[in-house]
Amino acid sequence: MTEQSLHRRRFLLGGAAVGAGALLTACTSNEAPAQNNAANVANAGANSQPGTPVTIGFSAPAADHGWMAAITKNARAQAQKFSEVTLNATEGTNDVNQQISQVETLINAKVNVLVILPFDGKALTAVGQQAMDAGIQVINLDRVFDTPLAYRTWIGGDNYRMGVNAGNYIAQQMKAKNIANPVIGEVAGIDSLPLTQERSKGFKDALTRQGFTVGPRVSAQFTPESGEQQTSNLLQSASKLDALWNHDDDQGVGVIAAINNANRKNFLMVGGAGSKNAMNLIKSDAEPLKATVLYSPSMASSAISLARLLGQGKGAGDFAEHEIPAEITTYSAVVTKENVDKYMDVGFDS
Repeated sequence: MTEQSLHRRRFLLGGAAVGAGALLTACTSNEAPAQNNAANVANAGANSQPGTPVTIGFSAPAADHGWMAAITKNARAQAQKFSEVTLNATEGTNDVNQQISQVETLINAKVNVLVILPFDGKALTAVGQQAMDAGIQVINLDRVFDTPLAYRTWIGGDNYRMGVNAGNYIAQQMKAKNIANPVIGEVAGIDSLPLTQERSKGFKDALTRQGFTVGPRVSAQFTPESGEQQTSNLLQSASKLDALWNHDDDQGVGVIAAINNANRKNFLMVGGAGSKNAMNLIKSDAEPLKATVLYSPSMASSAISLARLLGQGKGAGDFAEHEIPAEITTYSAVVTKENVDKYMDVGFDS
């Protein structure tokens, strides 16, 4: 799954993918290029028009669950929107050494820009820096490298704000229902991962600010099977439940199965990440699932748009700065029945 370091300062975006015309560009190293700023601004309006050919190398982990599969799918689809872009994508792998080797192959092929979602950010840092040192700009997608020297721009999600927004939504619903001391459960992801810790901290912090606490809590493995097993355990231990936050819509398939098996629908549930399955359930309003908090794989589409702009040296008039930001954080919007149609286009198959 996804992870990041929250201590870094980041430039905030909305939840949808970044369009080709929405961003500035770029240099071939960590230093700003000696470009004519007026020319940059003049080029801004033409970002959507075909430009010079760009070959983008792409590397990501194996597509072994819905979110990660959507990362690669979105990257390929976005590249196809641009007639001048050639995408050189490696086969996804969860073998760190194999991914390093694949990135080295892309470096040797002299691609113009690299988009890398590392299986392990720390382990892939050296090869990211190798690409930067070779003059190939790197877009570090989601799982962050250990040093900014290994990437030109980082783009990813906000795990802490996922938890905050889930907690705020549940707190608002509890107050609307006049439930003074609600029992609020949590089905987390893998507890050893920083991303899970950040999500749980945000959830706890938000509830605390609203005068509530986290009640029964279990940890799953981001899979439907583990979600079903751990939710069954939670439901057996909690005879009363007013709300439940599940960190991940992939494991949410199992969470909902456990709820249905136990015939426990007298509480509201919030999901995480934003799968199409979750959005369809929210829209139908037939299940306890009433909302999901985005951690959208549309960030891969945005990464390809960024890579294209970097490769073509284009700017955008929307920003005062003449370069794209060094770090970009997508926003964890709360998807409900009222706004679900707006977000269906970024939903992924779980």
